Amino acid sequence: MSNQADTAGTDGGAGTDSGKSASALIDARGLNCPVPLLKARQALMVLAPGDLVTVLSTDPSSPSDFEAFCEESAHELVEIREADGISRITLKKG
Repeated sequence: MSNQADTAGTDGGAGTDSGKSASALIDARGLNCPVPLLKARQALMVLAPGDLVTVLSTDPSSPSDFEAFCEESAHELVEIREADGISRITLKKG
């Protein structure tokens, strides 16, 4: 497994329960705070309002980090799903 986060221009199967596919998928598995959040912020900068970003993270603090980030920003936390030690966090650019 690579220790680098990858940002893709397409979702690569990163759809959400809402049915809309993510515009960017960030694989931050194996990376610790604050890297998953920093990678998401970079992706959000280049996306249009309403676009979705999905982050995959194994850092146990990521869900609370993203909740706090969305409370302090114009971005919406769409969902957090956790399974097998991986958090799948989807944000909507505000």
